[in-house]
Amino acid sequence: MTAEWVSAPAVPEAGEAALMARVAAGEEAAFRLLAERHAPPLLRFADRMLRNRAEAEEVVQEVLWRLWRQAGRFDAERGRLATWLHAIAWRLCLDRLRRRGADLPLDAAAEARDAAPSPLDLASRQAEMAALAVHLAALPERQRAALTLFYHQEMEGPEAAAVLRLDLRAFWSLLRRGRAALRARMRGD
Repeated sequence: MTAEWVSAPAVPEAGEAALMARVAAGEEAAFRLLAERHAPPLLRFADRMLRNRAEAEEVVQEVLWRLWRQAGRFDAERGRLATWLHAIAWRLCLDRLRRRGADLPLDAAAEARDAAPSPLDLASRQAEMAALAVHLAALPERQRAALTLFYHQEMEGPEAAAVLRLDLRAFWSLLRRGRAALRARMRGD
Protein backbone atom coordinates (compact mmCIF):
# COMPACT_ATOMS: atom_id res chain seq x y z
CA MET A 1 0.00 0.00 0.00
CA THR A 2 1.25 3.46 -0.85
CA ALA A 3 1.03 6.41 1.52
CA GLU A 4 -1.65 7.95 -0.73
CA TRP A 5 -3.93 4.94 -0.23
CA VAL A 6 -3.39 5.03 3.51
CA SER A 7 -4.27 8.71 3.84
CA ALA A 8 -7.20 8.67 1.38
CA PRO A 9 -9.95 7.65 3.88
CA ALA A 10 -9.29 10.75 5.98
CA VAL A 11 -10.04 13.12 3.06
CA PRO A 12 -13.84 12.63 2.75
CA GLU A 13 -14.37 13.13 6.49
CA ALA A 14 -12.70 16.53 6.57
CA GLY A 15 -14.67 19.75 6.25
CA GLU A 16 -13.97 22.11 3.39
CA ALA A 17 -12.01 24.56 5.56
CA ALA A 18 -9.77 21.71 6.70
CA LEU A 19 -9.42 20.49 3.13
CA MET A 20 -8.45 23.98 2.01
CA ALA A 21 -5.79 24.10 4.73
CA ARG A 22 -4.46 20.80 3.43
CA VAL A 23 -4.47 22.13 -0.14
CA ALA A 24 -2.60 25.23 1.05
CA ALA A 25 -0.01 22.84 2.50
CA GLY A 26 0.33 21.22 -0.94
CA GLU A 27 -1.68 18.04 -0.40
CA GLU A 28 -2.84 16.79 -3.80
CA ALA A 29 -5.41 14.30 -2.42
CA ALA A 30 -7.35 17.12 -0.75
CA PHE A 31 -7.16 19.18 -3.95
CA ARG A 32 -8.46 16.26 -6.03
CA LEU A 33 -11.40 15.77 -3.68
CA LEU A 34 -12.35 19.44 -3.85
CA ALA A 35 -11.91 19.49 -7.63
CA GLU A 36 -14.16 16.44 -8.04
CA ARG A 37 -16.77 18.02 -5.78
CA HIS A 38 -16.80 21.52 -7.28
CA ALA A 39 -15.84 21.13 -10.95
CA PRO A 40 -19.24 19.80 -12.20
CA PRO A 41 -21.37 22.68 -10.86
CA LEU A 42 -18.72 25.20 -11.93
CA LEU A 43 -18.75 23.73 -15.44
CA ARG A 44 -22.55 23.92 -15.63
CA PHE A 45 -22.43 27.56 -14.51
CA ALA A 46 -19.66 28.57 -16.92
CA ASP A 47 -21.29 26.67 -19.79
CA ARG A 48 -24.59 28.48 -19.26
CA MET A 49 -22.87 31.84 -19.00
CA LEU A 50 -20.53 31.46 -21.97
CA ARG A 51 -22.62 29.14 -24.18
CA ASN A 52 -19.37 27.52 -25.26
CA ARG A 53 -18.28 24.23 -23.70
CA ALA A 54 -14.58 24.61 -24.56
CA GLU A 55 -14.42 28.07 -23.00
CA ALA A 56 -16.37 26.84 -19.99
CA GLU A 57 -13.86 24.05 -19.48
CA GLU A 58 -11.02 26.58 -19.69
CA VAL A 59 -12.73 28.72 -17.05
CA VAL A 60 -13.08 25.72 -14.72
CA GLN A 61 -9.41 24.85 -15.24
CA GLU A 62 -8.46 28.41 -14.32
CA VAL A 63 -10.72 28.33 -11.23
CA LEU A 64 -9.11 25.05 -10.11
CA TRP A 65 -5.64 26.46 -10.76
CA ARG A 66 -6.49 29.44 -8.57
CA LEU A 67 -7.89 27.11 -5.92
CA TRP A 68 -4.54 25.29 -5.85
CA ARG A 69 -2.41 28.45 -5.91
CA GLN A 70 -4.53 30.60 -3.58
CA ALA A 71 -5.88 28.04 -1.11
CA GLY A 72 -4.21 29.88 1.76
CA ARG A 73 -6.30 32.99 1.00
CA PHE A 74 -9.62 31.23 1.53
CA ASP A 75 -11.38 32.35 4.71
CA ALA A 76 -14.20 30.01 5.74
CA GLU A 77 -15.59 32.68 8.08
CA ARG A 78 -16.32 34.95 5.11
CA GLY A 79 -18.36 32.37 3.20
CA ARG A 80 -18.61 28.93 1.69
CA LEU A 81 -16.00 27.53 -0.66
CA ALA A 82 -18.63 27.09 -3.40
CA THR A 83 -19.39 30.81 -3.18
CA TRP A 84 -15.70 31.72 -3.45
CA LEU A 85 -15.18 29.43 -6.44
CA HIS A 86 -18.35 30.60 -8.22
CA ALA A 87 -17.28 34.22 -7.67
CA ILE A 88 -13.98 33.46 -9.38
CA ALA A 89 -15.82 31.68 -12.21
CA TRP A 90 -18.25 34.60 -12.57
CA ARG A 91 -15.41 37.11 -12.93
CA LEU A 92 -13.59 34.89 -15.45
CA CYS A 93 -16.79 34.43 -17.49
CA LEU A 94 -17.48 38.14 -17.36
CA ASP A 95 -13.95 38.87 -18.60
CA ARG A 96 -14.43 36.48 -21.52
CA LEU A 97 -17.84 37.93 -22.38
CA ARG A 98 -16.42 41.45 -22.32
CA ARG A 99 -13.52 40.41 -24.54
CA ARG A 100 -16.01 39.12 -27.08
CA GLY A 101 -17.41 42.62 -27.34
CA ALA A 102 -21.03 41.97 -28.15
CA ASP A 103 -23.31 39.13 -27.26
CA LEU A 104 -23.20 36.05 -29.42
CA PRO A 105 -25.89 35.69 -32.05
CA LEU A 106 -29.01 33.89 -30.89
CA ASP A 107 -28.12 30.90 -33.08
CA ALA A 108 -25.10 30.22 -30.88
CA ALA A 109 -27.22 30.55 -27.74
CA ALA A 110 -29.55 27.81 -28.95
CA GLU A 111 -26.65 25.38 -28.68
CA ALA A 112 -26.52 25.72 -24.87
CA ARG A 113 -26.83 22.37 -23.19
CA ASP A 114 -28.81 21.36 -20.14
CA ALA A 115 -26.88 19.65 -17.36
CA ALA A 116 -27.11 15.96 -18.35
CA PRO A 117 -30.85 15.49 -19.04
CA SER A 118 -32.16 11.95 -19.41
CA PRO A 119 -33.05 10.78 -22.94
CA LEU A 120 -36.76 10.76 -22.08
CA ASP A 121 -36.56 14.24 -20.55
CA LEU A 122 -34.60 15.52 -23.54
CA ALA A 123 -37.17 14.15 -25.99
CA SER A 124 -40.13 15.66 -24.14
CA ARG A 125 -38.63 19.06 -23.34
CA GLN A 126 -36.23 19.74 -26.22
CA ALA A 127 -38.18 22.55 -27.90
CA GLU A 128 -39.03 24.21 -24.59
CA MET A 129 -35.43 24.07 -23.37
CA ALA A 130 -34.07 25.39 -26.66
CA ALA A 131 -36.45 28.35 -26.49
CA LEU A 132 -35.55 28.97 -22.86
CA ALA A 133 -31.83 28.83 -23.66
CA VAL A 134 -32.24 31.34 -26.48
CA HIS A 135 -34.24 33.73 -24.31
CA LEU A 136 -31.93 33.32 -21.31
CA ALA A 137 -28.88 33.96 -23.50
CA ALA A 138 -30.44 37.18 -24.78
CA LEU A 139 -30.73 38.65 -21.27
CA PRO A 140 -28.12 41.06 -19.95
CA GLU A 141 -25.22 39.13 -18.41
CA ARG A 142 -25.95 40.11 -14.79
CA GLN A 143 -29.59 39.00 -15.06
CA ARG A 144 -28.50 35.78 -16.75
CA ALA A 145 -25.96 35.16 -13.98
CA ALA A 146 -28.51 35.81 -11.22
CA LEU A 147 -31.04 33.41 -12.79
CA THR A 148 -28.39 30.77 -13.43
CA LEU A 149 -26.93 30.90 -9.92
CA PHE A 150 -30.32 30.86 -8.22
CA TYR A 151 -32.21 28.36 -10.35
CA HIS A 152 -29.63 26.19 -12.10
CA GLN A 153 -26.88 26.20 -9.47
CA GLU A 154 -29.52 26.23 -6.69
CA MET A 155 -27.62 28.76 -4.60
CA GLU A 156 -29.35 30.51 -1.75
CA GLY A 157 -29.95 34.24 -2.27
CA PRO A 158 -27.20 35.44 0.09
CA GLU A 159 -24.65 33.13 -1.52
CA ALA A 160 -25.59 34.14 -5.08
CA ALA A 161 -25.51 37.80 -4.03
CA ALA A 162 -21.99 37.29 -2.68
CA VAL A 163 -20.88 35.74 -5.98
CA LEU A 164 -22.13 38.78 -7.88
CA ARG A 165 -20.83 41.16 -5.19
CA LEU A 166 -24.27 42.61 -4.52
CA ASP A 167 -26.11 43.21 -1.31
CA LEU A 168 -29.06 40.88 -0.83
CA ARG A 169 -31.70 43.48 -1.65
CA ALA A 170 -29.96 44.35 -4.94
CA PHE A 171 -29.69 40.65 -5.78
CA TRP A 172 -33.43 40.05 -5.23
CA SER A 173 -34.18 43.09 -7.39
CA LEU A 174 -31.86 41.82 -10.14
CA LEU A 175 -33.43 38.35 -9.94
CA ARG A 176 -36.94 39.82 -10.14
CA ARG A 177 -36.00 41.91 -13.19
CA GLY A 178 -34.37 38.88 -14.80
CA ARG A 179 -37.47 36.72 -14.27
CA ALA A 180 -39.72 39.46 -15.64
CA ALA A 181 -37.50 39.97 -18.68
CA LEU A 182 -37.34 36.22 -19.31
CA ARG A 183 -41.14 35.87 -18.99
CA ALA A 184 -41.65 38.77 -21.40
CA ARG A 185 -39.25 37.26 -23.92
CA MET A 186 -40.91 33.84 -23.63
CA ARG A 187 -44.34 35.42 -24.23
CA GLY A 188 -42.96 37.34 -27.20
CA ASP A 189 -43.51 40.80 -25.69
